[in-house]
Amino acid sequence: MFPELRLRRLRSLKLIKETRVSKEDLILPLFIDENIAHGSKPIESMPGQYRHSIEQSVQEVMEARSLGIKTVIIFGIPSRKDEVGSEAYNDDGVVQRAVREIKNEIGDDVVIIADLCLCEYTTHGHCGLVRDGKVLNDPTLEVLAKIAVSYANAGVDIVAPSGMMDGMVRAIRTALDDSGFTDTAIMSYSAKYNSALYGPFREAADSAYKFGDRSSYQMDFANAREAMREVELDINEGADIVMVKPALFYLDIISRVRARFDDVPLAAYNVSGEYTMIKLAANSGYLKQNELIIECLTAIKRAGADLIITYFAKEAAKLI
Repeated sequence: MFPELRLRRLRSLKLIKETRVSKEDLILPLFIDENIAHGSKPIESMPGQYRHSIEQSVQEVMEARSLGIKTVIIFGIPSRKDEVGSEAYNDDGVVQRAVREIKNEIGDDVVIIADLCLCEYTTHGHCGLVRDGKVLNDPTLEVLAKIAVSYANAGVDIVAPSGMMDGMVRAIRTALDDSGFTDTAIMSYSAKYNSALYGPFREAADSAYKFGDRSSYQMDFANAREAMREVELDINEGADIVMVKPALFYLDIISRVRARFDDVPLAAYNVSGEYTMIKLAANSGYLKQNELIIECLTAIKRAGADLIITYFAKEAAKLI
């Protein structure tokens, strides 16, 4: 009891820090646009973020490695779209070519995750095959499996299915194993919520849906217990890493997943809307960007995340 116990002693000495964010925790997202021949193009809704050409993506990964960031997640933007997203499993597609270029230049000194979804590749912008205005679950699984094998064949280390289709992890794990890619890991978007925070991403990835919404497959943001069911299903189907998306509005979900599934690696996605809110607040001069970045990432790590996908990765790596 006070005055014998004085907790301020150690605070003044700055010796107490229960949670630390390290560079190894950070995953850098990269948008690779097949329509860009050289260089990069700014993303208007995400200040400081860009779509990159395949050539430039190699330079971005090299810069990330020089900062101590070991892992990137790739989102491909194809030059051609169709109803079934066939460019996603084209062995000469934008993601496949980018992965081969990165691996040729950098080798195994970087871990490459490839987002695995149809929304960037379809004319309708939904995460699955569509018939009569309805997103089809089971037929979509066959396509996701084909994409996973194509990505693994190109050299991807981890595939990250993000479409929230029932049974997607099992279908992908089976296809990878049957094709000899038993070492290719799966990081599943296990608890992905139907959030208003994805708006800037849809511009960045050119993945806006053309009708309806995604509420039939992404989770209702009011539900927490359902997230536990989704995570458990993915683990049982073979997910190596599970994910909660978004992060800042869903710290309670991250915490619940960590408490219940403590033996499985947990990722959190600090999404585009969260990034843009912080950027705009900092650019206004009302808040300090560097302090916001570290506090934001520390909160996500404190809630229980092992890995953090964040557009602040390069800035954070310089601050840590």
